[in-house]
Amino acid sequence: MSGTPSKGLIEVAPGFYNVRAHFYVLAGMIDIGTHMSLCRLQNGKFLVLDAIKPVPALKKEIDQLTNGGELIDAVIATHPFHSLYFKDFYAAYPNTRYFGTPRHIKMIKDIPWAGETMESKGQWEPEIEMRIPAGSEYVDPKPPKSNHFCNVVVFHKASRTIFNDDNLMVFNDPGFLLRMFGIKDGDVIFHPSIKGPGLNPTPEAPLEYKKWILQMLIDWDFDNLVTAHNGNQIGGAKQKIEALLNKSEKLFAKIRKQNCDKAGKKDCGAWGDDKDGHECG
Repeated sequence: MSGTPSKGLIEVAPGFYNVRAHFYVLAGMIDIGTHMSLCRLQNGKFLVLDAIKPVPALKKEIDQLTNGGELIDAVIATHPFHSLYFKDFYAAYPNTRYFGTPRHIKMIKDIPWAGETMESKGQWEPEIEMRIPAGSEYVDPKPPKSNHFCNVVVFHKASRTIFNDDNLMVFNDPGFLLRMFGIKDGDVIFHPSIKGPGLNPTPEAPLEYKKWILQMLIDWDFDNLVTAHNGNQIGGAKQKIEALLNKSEKLFAKIRKQNCDKAGKKDCGAWGDDKDGHECG
């Protein structure tokens, strides 16, 4: 079932925990996965990044780590279209603060949001840094079925770990259908909507995004990357992203030419399994 954990908490690095969950698309044929993480702050409290269903076994683990939820400083939504399980998490942990993207705050009225994620990020700096990919739309991505490129990218300095939902994707042991599309174990790729509506339809957008990635590589001393779809790169993540960027020059040039020619961008198809086809986690 989508949203339920496939494994328990994994300690990616000291102070950073990730839990994988199932997320099925294409009528249940492909499990692209989703996730959430907990990262320990210097004061001993935890930030929860994203949310999945806190089934009893997972809730027990979270309770042990956070003293029954008392040590959860905040739950933070990081992707506009990762919204399906926040109500479940709020039902289990109602006594902490919740921060959402503009879409979360607009769509989920049952949660008393404490603020917008990016507007509130300063309270956890410098030990936690958050950025949004340049050249893409965060507040109101359109079309909602397929433009899932932009999300808040979170860097936990102490563990040298980046938390990311869709913008970058890591594949661990991809299934048969994914392998048919050329995906190999350990691949790191951009979200497919980079070729469609993911980047803004301007000639500058590809270069803006490329510069953003380059600046991230310069500024952040990271080694690990956890992603929603469908796995994690534990160790060597910076080198994998550098290699991806180096081999993507033709892709950026092609997107720039399309935008210059005003040829329009193709829609890569729905990226979700809810009734509207919008959500992906």
